[in-house]
Order: sequence, then structure tokens, then C-alpha cells
Amino acid sequence: MSNQTATKLMAEFIGTFSFVFIGAGAAAVIGDGVGLPGIAAIALAHGLAIMAFAFAYGSVSGGHMNPAVTVGVLTAGAMDPIDAIGYIASQLVGGIAAALLLRALFGGVATGLGTPTLAHDLALGGVSLTITPVAGFIIEAVLAFFLVTVVLSTAVAGRAGNLAPLAIGMTLTFNILMGGALTGAAFNPARALGPMVATGKFDDAWLYMAAPIVGAIIAALLHTGLRWLSQEGMAPGRIAETPAE
Repeated sequence: MSNQTATKLMAEFIGTFSFVFIGAGAAAVIGDGVGLPGIAAIALAHGLAIMAFAFAYGSVSGGHMNPAVTVGVLTAGAMDPIDAIGYIASQLVGGIAAALLLRALFGGVATGLGTPTLAHDLALGGVSLTITPVAGFIIEAVLAFFLVTVVLSTAVAGRAGNLAPLAIGMTLTFNILMGGALTGAAFNPARALGPMVATGKFDDAWLYMAAPIVGAIIAALLHTGLRWLSQEGMAPGRIAETPAE
């Protein structure tokens, strides 16, 4: 393994570790049943964390910090498959390590450690809403679609310049504002798997692993199609020098 590759993988590990530690930690500290103010706080914790580390590691690894983003970048043809495998492994290990540290710091799993779950009997206006696995899959896939679309259209395409991490952080924030109460709004397999491993609770794990990947692939295919229609080019290997989540 070259020093450059090792540096990229370490950046993905640290970035994902930090994102899960802050994001899942905020969700565990704030807890459930806190309404919009609590969801807003959790959304900001995730959004600010991803923005900060995208700025920090964007020039090193691209700052994906999400296997779905890596799959999207790979599908768009902006990344080498071998690098993608290493990125995903580093992200998953980083997410698990962060959740295990949260478990140790919080003295167990009583807080849930920010594990995403589907809503049951959620009060919305005058109705009570339960999110089915099918609805949850669609929500998580759509949220990942939004994120990967922003990553590909700003960081990878280079349209936002140095402001790409800001756009990505904002996307995390509004995604969680909408979906946080419904599915936990993980749309990131590393963000979901870490707390699941730490708590030993794998309810609907297939959904949280697969849905973001599906959304990412659709976003990448659409991005590639639009690029082809507009005759835009993308320099090979650009992702290593541009920040993305």
C-alpha cells in the first residue's frame, strides 16, 4: 500500500469516526421526544461535523465519510474500484469505532447511541404515523439521492469551488430536519451500522445498508446522463482533490 493510499484511508477513517461520534453522540445526548428543536440540534450536529471534516480532508481523500457517497462517486466514474473498497472498509470501521467509544463513555447502551429506527405511532398533526420498512427504504434512498447529487454536482464537478463542503453540510442538515423523526435519517451505512454494532440491535439493518446505496447509484446515473447530455467533462481522479462527504 502506497503512502498516498494509506493517507486517504486514514482520512476516511478519522472523518467518519468524527462524524459518527458527533452525530450519533448528539442524538444519544438529546434523545427522543424532543420535537423540532431537538431534531434541529441533531441535524446541525451532523451538518456541521460533515462540513468541518469535508473542509479538513477534502483535499486528501475527497472527504466522503459515507459508503453511499463512495459508491455514487464510483458509479459516476470518478474513482478507482480498488480505492472505493478501501474507502468503504475504512468508513465502516471508523463508524463502529466511534459508536464503541460512545458506549464506553455513556456506560452502556441505554441511550440507544443514536441508532436509527423507524417511527412508530408518531404524532403528526391529528394523525398517528408508523413508517413501514418499504416507506423507510424509500425515505432513506431519497435522502441519499439528494446528498450524492449535491456531492457530484458541487465537489466532483467542481462547480462550487471551495464552498462544496458548505453545500454538503447544508444537505445533511435539511435531510435530517425532514427525515429525522421518520427513519432517524442516517442515509449512511457507516452512520447506521456503528451504533447497531455497539448496541447489538440490528432492526431493519438491511434497509439502512441497502437504501442509501440504491439512492446513490440512481443519483450517479442521473448525474452521468445529464453530464453526457450537456457535453460536460470531468477530469479523471478529480475526487482526490475535491471535498465531498
